[in-house]
Amino acid sequence: MSEADALTDRRVDSNLFITVSGPPGCGATTLCEGLATALDCGLVSGGDIFRTLAEERDMSLSQLIAKADESDEIDRALDRRLRTIAEKWGAANKAFILESRLAGWLAGNRADLRIWLDAPDEVRVDRTVDREEMEAEMRVREVSEAGRYESYYGIDVTDQSFYDICLNTARWSPEALLDVALTAIAEYDPEADEGAYRTEDVDL
Repeated sequence: MSEADALTDRRVDSNLFITVSGPPGCGATTLCEGLATALDCGLVSGGDIFRTLAEERDMSLSQLIAKADESDEIDRALDRRLRTIAEKWGAANKAFILESRLAGWLAGNRADLRIWLDAPDEVRVDRTVDREEMEAEMRVREVSEAGRYESYYGIDVTDQSFYDICLNTARWSPEALLDVALTAIAEYDPEADEGAYRTEDVDL
């Protein structure tokens, strides 16, 4: 049984296009895999696209990250691919999950539900201890990315005002967090929705 299957045996019938965003170690991968299983739908993550870009350029992830710091080419290539995916699934009327730091911004009004995840720094560092990055590198990358997004697109990644759900993932178990998200999805009624936050498309 996969980790996603182990989280819940709950299934939800939905056609929502959902974005999930947050900093490294926020728990996005775990939640997204659980959602994809429960909704029986597709999932694309920015990390997967980033790794694809690295393979296409015959570079390691560290090399591609360094390259992204030098110019806007990598960020814009990544974000254009994510925007294309968002455009496809935003018009498909089928359940789909797009996960990346900027997924909510890139999907814009195509997204039916935008989720932001976070956790205290020490928790996120502990969760990423087995990854290639060290704590200092993770913090430097976060600051660097935030500066680039502001410079390229005028995006403040700390702005959570347009997200529909914001969760501190350190306060609940993965099972409980998944249940919260699935309940919101199952109970969503577009005809009763009076709180959709309209956004302008990001100029890529």
